[in-house]
Amino acid sequence: MVFHPTQTRQYVLAKRPTGTVDPSQTFKLVTTDLPKLASDQVLVKILYLSNDPAQRGWIDANIDPERLYVPPVQINEVMRASRAIAEVLDSHSETLKAGQIVACPSGWTEYAVLNAKECMPCQPLGDLSPTQYLGAFGGTGLTAFYGLEVVRAGPEDTLVVSGAAGATGSMVVQIAKHLLGCKKVIGIAGSDEKCRWVESLGADKCVDYKSASFEEDLKAATDGYVEVYFDNVGGKVLDLMLGRLKRHGRVAACGAIATYNSRKDPDHAINNWQEIIMNRLEIRGFIVLDAMSRAQEIIGKLVQGAMQGKIKVSDKNETVVPTKFEDIPQTWLQLYSGGNTGKLVTKIEY
Repeated sequence: MVFHPTQTRQYVLAKRPTGTVDPSQTFKLVTTDLPKLASDQVLVKILYLSNDPAQRGWIDANIDPERLYVPPVQINEVMRASRAIAEVLDSHSETLKAGQIVACPSGWTEYAVLNAKECMPCQPLGDLSPTQYLGAFGGTGLTAFYGLEVVRAGPEDTLVVSGAAGATGSMVVQIAKHLLGCKKVIGIAGSDEKCRWVESLGADKCVDYKSASFEEDLKAATDGYVEVYFDNVGGKVLDLMLGRLKRHGRVAACGAIATYNSRKDPDHAINNWQEIIMNRLEIRGFIVLDAMSRAQEIIGKLVQGAMQGKIKVSDKNETVVPTKFEDIPQTWLQLYSGGNTGKLVTKIEY
């Protein structure tokens, strides 16, 4: 007999945060009725949720919604996740069957009724978990590959990437070094242990931004200056890197996680703006949505790279946190304290 829940628990946005997120004030846990399945729809049980820094911007009180690349989460609307892995419980679609595992859009909810065309069947990955469709073979890998294309990274370049032990940064290291053949790759991460892991992926050097000698270490690692900087953090690290780029250097502006909870903190101000002018630097912002028309092509290249041993994909590429539904916000907040190595994934415990 098919299990068919009629209600689901959800987290909705209660109040837009202006600084550090207080889950008890920002989100509200509610129970709501599920709609009945219509034609070409499926009922899914959410197994894993993707955690992404961009989610902070979708709820920020200080961001003009007209400047966002997607509509913000509205008050009393389900908190949005960029992607989820789910099990199909019931289907009114000819293309999906009960029992299939799919990657799909989702909010912070236990169950959801979705259009079948929104759900991508997750083909088996051998010994790998389907959660890799949230990371290396999902939006994370796509972001890393496309961002490197945006700044035209190649064999003549020395490249620095911040957040190098994170989901996107760890893929940038591998793609830049092993697929694009950058002559040197330098990572920036938040502990000696993380730095050693980044180096095991192919980085020639990784420096610890939490070290008291970080600025000196960064200068030494970038001696002679560098052509490309892939920025995942913004703030002080971006400011320092503007002074470590060669003339006509290029910056891929992917994220600014250091400033998401403190946008007006003077410690995060950019003081080296004149470097952009004097050295004719190029800073290019990009959004992974810009690459969706090529997603299948790019993911195919990453899968091929993994099969050839050029891209290391394992459980070390992700941090999967078993989480009671009530604790979903706390797991998400680990993004902003450096609590993850690789992709941070919430595994919902039922």
